[in-house]
Amino acid sequence: MRKSRIILFFLAFLVWTLLGWPVDFQHLLVGILIACLVAFITGDMFVKRPHVFKSLKRYLWFLYYIPVFIWECIKANFDVAYRVGHPDLPIKPGIVKVKTDLKSDTALTFLANSITLTPGTMSVDVDSENGFLYVHWISVQDQDVEKATRIIVKRFEDILKKVFE
Repeated sequence: MRKSRIILFFLAFLVWTLLGWPVDFQHLLVGILIACLVAFITGDMFVKRPHVFKSLKRYLWFLYYIPVFIWECIKANFDVAYRVGHPDLPIKPGIVKVKTDLKSDTALTFLANSITLTPGTMSVDVDSENGFLYVHWISVQDQDVEKATRIIVKRFEDILKKVFE
C-alpha cells in the first residue's frame, strides 16, 4: 500500500496548498508535515486501487460531474422552495429503494452524498452487497424501483461509474 500513501500525500498537499493560497515557505513546510502525517496514518485506508489515479479521462469526467451536480442542486432547490411556498404544500414524503450498479466504496459514497446534498432527497442506507440505496424523498413520484432509480440515481450514476470504476 505504499503507492496509496504517496498518492494521498500529494492530494493532501495539493488541497493544503490550494486552501492556503497565496503560498509562502512556512505554509508549504507545514503543509508537507501535515500531508506526511495524514498519509502515514490513513494511507492504507485511502486507496485500494491506486492505478485509477493515472487515467486523465477520469479527471475529465469528474470535471464534467461538478457542473452536472451543481445544476441538479439548483433545480432541486427551486423544486423544494416551490413545495414549501405552495399553499397546499404538495409533498408526499417516503423512503424508496433504488438500484445502483456501482461497486466501489468510493463510488457508492459519492453517489449517496450527491443524493443527500441535493435538496429533497437524502440517502438513508446503503446495501452494497445487493446494490441498493434507500432514499428519503420529499415527494415520492413512484414506488417502483426501476422508475425511482431513473429519477434519482441515473443522473449521477452514469458519470460516477466513469470516474470511479
